Amino acid sequence: MKSTNINIDFYMPVRIISGEGCIAANQCLFGIGKKALIVTGAHSAKKSGALGDVTSALDSLGIGYSVFDRIMENPLVSVCYEGGAAAREFGADFVIGIGGGSAMDAAKAVAAFASNPNLPPEGIFDPELTPSLPLILIPTTAGTGSEANMISVLTLDGKDAKKSFKSDYSYPKYAFVDPVYTYSLSYDYTISTALDAFCHCIESYLSPKSSEITRVLATDGARDIWKVLSEISPETPISEEQRRLLAYASCRGGIAINGTGTGFPHPLGYNLTMYHGIPHGKACAAFTGEYLYYNMKSNDGRQLITRFADLIGASPELIAENLPGWAGIKLKLSSDEIDLFIRQVGGASNYKNSPYIINEIEMREIYSKLFS
Repeated sequence: MKSTNINIDFYMPVRIISGEGCIAANQCLFGIGKKALIVTGAHSAKKSGALGDVTSALDSLGIGYSVFDRIMENPLVSVCYEGGAAAREFGADFVIGIGGGSAMDAAKAVAAFASNPNLPPEGIFDPELTPSLPLILIPTTAGTGSEANMISVLTLDGKDAKKSFKSDYSYPKYAFVDPVYTYSLSYDYTISTALDAFCHCIESYLSPKSSEITRVLATDGARDIWKVLSEISPETPISEEQRRLLAYASCRGGIAINGTGTGFPHPLGYNLTMYHGIPHGKACAAFTGEYLYYNMKSNDGRQLITRFADLIGASPELIAENLPGWAGIKLKLSSDEIDLFIRQVGGASNYKNSPYIINEIEMREIYSKLFS
């Protein structure tokens, strides 16, 4: 009998600790060095309570720390470079990233710059780097899943473009996923980050690199996100249980894309973020309908999409309608702007990462259909 070829390839070296109060219950795990640089944005780490929990853990262990809180949305390579210099000046021997995807992605770059003192800013994308400083990551949003993978998406200075930095040295040693840190998020921000996590799940599921393991993670995560997005509204507070489902689903999506990468909604969406300030999750979700439409042209894509929808309790048509609907983007693009956008992201590797590979003519058609 011919055996079935099942792919269960998988690699994810991060130790994830989850649950309410998980930092206080496991503070001994912060004892991986004598001095830590804490990388955050200006507000979210404090507002969520995560920064206070981390500093309490460090104080109890007698570990020194300095806070680098200059990380903004879409973190610039230059700011991460400055963070690396700050880590060296302080004598940090490990890095703690607290916040959403921007802060955690930046922390990965800071840890790399800190251990590569002769590296110029643009050198962060060099595959031959000295091992980064050890990392601990704590998410305060339920979106990117950056705590569970090696991916760091950075903004190139002066270019209105993003580029991914990936290194086996950028996996955090520990990730603490406490849903409580997401309780202070607004409804609109919660929607955007949840859409980002859902896009990770569906784009991972359709990837040719996907395995049985990543597909289980992707559908489990997407099912919970779909359930919550279908239930909540601006008029009703988001419950603690719904916050918990989103936090853990986001983490599962982050694990899934670590093995697969993402599809074309991500590079096409980057332009909406960089040029029009559309939040990343909403920008990606705006393209989900077209992503399904084009991939349904492939037999493999049609089968995968149908199966994915069935497993999360939806239909391809409903996903294609609701994801862009929840994003709610109202935007008009000129022909010249569309040309610019395609030049910016036309060479991204994401296009090959799905059953159907769109070309630049189809990219133009997608932008024009959605935003003209």
